[in-house]
Amino acid sequence: DVDQIVATVKAIAPGFGGINLEDISAPRCFEVERRLREELDIPVFHDDQHGTAIVTLAALVNALKVVGKRIEDVKIVITGVGAAGVATTDVLLHAGARNVIGCDRHGAVYRGRPELDAVKLAYAERTNPAGEQGTADDVLAGADVFIGLSAPGAVSAAAVGRMAQDAIVFAMANPTPEVMPEEIQDLAAVIATGRSDYPNQINNVLAFPGLFRGVLDARIVKITTDIKVAAAEAIANY
Repeated sequence: DVDQIVATVKAIAPGFGGINLEDISAPRCFEVERRLREELDIPVFHDDQHGTAIVTLAALVNALKVVGKRIEDVKIVITGVGAAGVATTDVLLHAGARNVIGCDRHGAVYRGRPELDAVKLAYAERTNPAGEQGTADDVLAGADVFIGLSAPGAVSAAAVGRMAQDAIVFAMANPTPEVMPEEIQDLAAVIATGRSDYPNQINNVLAFPGLFRGVLDARIVKITTDIKVAAAEAIANY
């Protein structure tokens, strides 16, 4: 219950220097975080949203260096428009991305698509500038980057094969990625997952608890998007 979570966190907040939210489902997580950020004078951070966004941007910064592309120029397709997908999209846009297309189980999110909830209506307004429609496999054609924050089978190996040259694939569903690395090892230049038994693991532990240590040391009371981008760049520079 959103009201109960907010009331409980507010009650314990005076004993803590910061609040880390974990495993609260969308769309409840958006309201819980928004209300706590407004009502508390300590930093509030939802790890599933913003921890994921930070480490994904950090990985992308370095992957783009590997393939010699700029974030402003690439087409990025994301599967999963829940907590992690929305937060990751917003950080990517803040970092300079211009062409991000989010896909849910019904396909690409675009302006005018029927039966979108309030979160996805707002998402459609700031993404998919060309208004592409169709399945995730459809919009993956010609894309430079795929970011999976969804479920196994969200995209096919054949669709990865239709991506742009030197494609970047982050298939981060756990424990089974959206597409298995073995199926696409000859189709993409950079492949990462959320798993520790494959190369290039992208995991929130890269940002936690270092981000909190930073905001506590600096006595920061609101974790802004600028801070998230700076954290991602710092991680990438390692």
